[in-house]
Amino acid sequence: MVNTKRILMVLTSHSKLGKSGEKTGFWVEEFAAPYYQFLDAGFDVVLASPKGGQSPIDPKSELEDFQTDSTRRFEKDDLAKQAVANTCKLNEIKAADFDAVFYPGGHGPLWDLTENTDSIVLIEQFLSGNKPVAAVCHATAALLNVKDSSGEYIITGKAVSGFTNTEEAAVQLTEIVPFLLEDELVKRGADYQKVDDWHPLAVQDGLIISGQNPASSELVAQKLIKHISE
Repeated sequence: MVNTKRILMVLTSHSKLGKSGEKTGFWVEEFAAPYYQFLDAGFDVVLASPKGGQSPIDPKSELEDFQTDSTRRFEKDDLAKQAVANTCKLNEIKAADFDAVFYPGGHGPLWDLTENTDSIVLIEQFLSGNKPVAAVCHATAALLNVKDSSGEYIITGKAVSGFTNTEEAAVQLTEIVPFLLEDELVKRGADYQKVDDWHPLAVQDGLIISGQNPASSELVAQKLIKHISE
């Protein structure tokens, strides 16, 4: 019997865009594209978030301009919506039960996944268990405070991507976000990788797979699938 691979997807529970009065959450495309790649590859997918229950969707990501085949599929998929509405609590998740973890972006993770102890411990467990950790766009923030057994930041010296300063400026949120992801990745000593704004980029360095922006989500998922299928 074939042992089905299990992927954990960690979504944000954070819905407020700083003090702007606007809403945020996860970016639909960055969830939907990988989610369907995993399902179509025959994997089991489990969704979790810091608080459990409904993970908030960034309302901007539902605008017509940002729709793709994957987001349209999600829009018609009641089972997927139910899964997003009933995420498991992160502190109840065990890395041992999964083959890999994927963090979709959106601005939410900057607030609730950067310093979340449950998430940090989980990522450490995945890596020490020789299992890949993938993140796209702002969700690379989840890697910022993860350390290895010798107390070094896991991204120091590693090729990593994430939302750029110029992309943040383009969406006019430089003054609203708690920090600029590109700057923080560089401060941790990461070998920060980027291409032109809004172009796809996915990089893999060992067990760490990351993507620059929403356009990169499918590429990151493909690298993760390839890694755990080999």
